[in-house]
Amino acid sequence: MQNPWDTHLGMGASSSKHDQEPRSAPKTYSAPALERGFNVIELLAQAPRGLTASEIAAGLDLSIGEIFRIIVVMERRRWLNKDPETDQYSVNSRILEIVFRATPAEELTVMAGPHMRELANKIDQSCHLVMPNGRRGLVVLRQQNPGDIAFIVRLGADLDLVRSCSGQVLLGFGDDAWVADVLEADMALSPKDRAAVMNRLKLVRSRGFEMRPSARTNGVTDISYPIFGLGGRVVAALTIPFMARIDGSQVFDEYAAQAELASTAKRISTELGWFERDERIVPLSADGRAEAGAAKSRPRRLRLKDNFPA
Repeated sequence: MQNPWDTHLGMGASSSKHDQEPRSAPKTYSAPALERGFNVIELLAQAPRGLTASEIAAGLDLSIGEIFRIIVVMERRRWLNKDPETDQYSVNSRILEIVFRATPAEELTVMAGPHMRELANKIDQSCHLVMPNGRRGLVVLRQQNPGDIAFIVRLGADLDLVRSCSGQVLLGFGDDAWVADVLEADMALSPKDRAAVMNRLKLVRSRGFEMRPSARTNGVTDISYPIFGLGGRVVAALTIPFMARIDGSQVFDEYAAQAELASTAKRISTELGWFERDERIVPLSADGRAEAGAAKSRPRRLRLKDNFPA
């Protein structure tokens, strides 16, 4: 079965009888200007404040002459913005808009938006939606809570699938071949770490969600549920970076927020064509027991301190 998350388009070997190349060595085509344009975008993605044309050229190990016309055309097509005061170029947000229109992200965000807004307003916590993007995760939609204090994740943020809460939910319900590819590409994982990740993913799938302290921010508990589409295929992860308040002003604790998140994920999945028979989205109560209707053999909720990686 073809990997549904594979974002690389391969050019197969020619079927012409005049083509003498073996099938094991497909043709490769070169488009230097196009590749340089992509390289410019990838370089600027690492420099949110922007870079001048000379800095872009130096970053790509090219001369100004080799890159200048490409930058000018990209600016004219509104792929790049140029600051008139600093002459620094930055990526135009139009790119994200185009990506949304060209992928299932648009349908998903349009459908999920109202439900996420309702969730954020009800529990007074922000939430965000993460979709697989090759071997990484991409934040395609976020909703800020209405209160005075909010913890939100940047729209368009690039996430580590192996170590983030959202990523482990996507991997936990993902295609085996894709999961294996993501783990094999992570050179920082030792064999022992890889085994620990696989055990964690099995746990995520068995209980239907992930809930753990944030791997990056103290005082935040990440809670994430899968969003399913037709046939039970996971298409996204809906996540709350739950921020606890020490003044006791919050109405929902993390377990109540978890239950609301589970219900929201189920509603979005249903609108995308998911059926109960495909996958089960079952919230757990605060004491770790499955709510009514869930299987009695459901594994206990993992303690929050049992986090990977340490």
